[in-house]
Amino acid sequence: MSIYGYIRVSSVDQCEDRQILAMQELSIPSGNIYTDKQSGKDFNRPMYQELVKRLKNGDLLYIKSIDRLGRNYEEIINQWRVITKEIKADIVVIDIPILDTRARHGGDLMGTVISDVVLNLLSYVAQSERESIRARQAEGIAVAKAKGVRFGRPPKEAPKNFGELVQKWEKHQIPLKEILLSCDMKETTFYKRLSEHRIMQRFQGKNRSKK
Repeated sequence: MSIYGYIRVSSVDQCEDRQILAMQELSIPSGNIYTDKQSGKDFNRPMYQELVKRLKNGDLLYIKSIDRLGRNYEEIINQWRVITKEIKADIVVIDIPILDTRARHGGDLMGTVISDVVLNLLSYVAQSERESIRARQAEGIAVAKAKGVRFGRPPKEAPKNFGELVQKWEKHQIPLKEILLSCDMKETTFYKRLSEHRIMQRFQGKNRSKK
């Protein structure tokens, strides 16, 4: 029997130290710990796929929490079935000791039934919580946008001498590439700032004529 550990974090920015520490405390060989740093929205994860290929009948897999196997109820249940029913390996969920399929080998029918019920319940709860978080995030973003909050990178501002550069460009005194380099802008951004600049010029011209 070989012992393995599987770790997943949702992005390269997240830290897997807590999961690694839990695996080390179980004396799992470092070469048997597989880590993926990407979303669990699908199972095209290279390290997970490598782990599943390596697992065999009688092996033991540790995971820190049930949602490491998937991002929704169906995925978690399906992966649990593949590992325990098709491969016939065992799974232990470190955070939830009752989710330990080794109990089935001792003829503990009640323990197995309870484990299956808890698995289904927690998988559903994990999915519901993620859906709730996404809904709250979407609501928060919608409210922020309605208040004028902008997301993403701040727009590239035109330099103070933008008007002078535009005049020279319009008179064919300097090429566009020189302006882009001087302003550190992409061409699409330049034309946006140019449009804003011309609108501002027209507005200022109207105000001067009124005076």
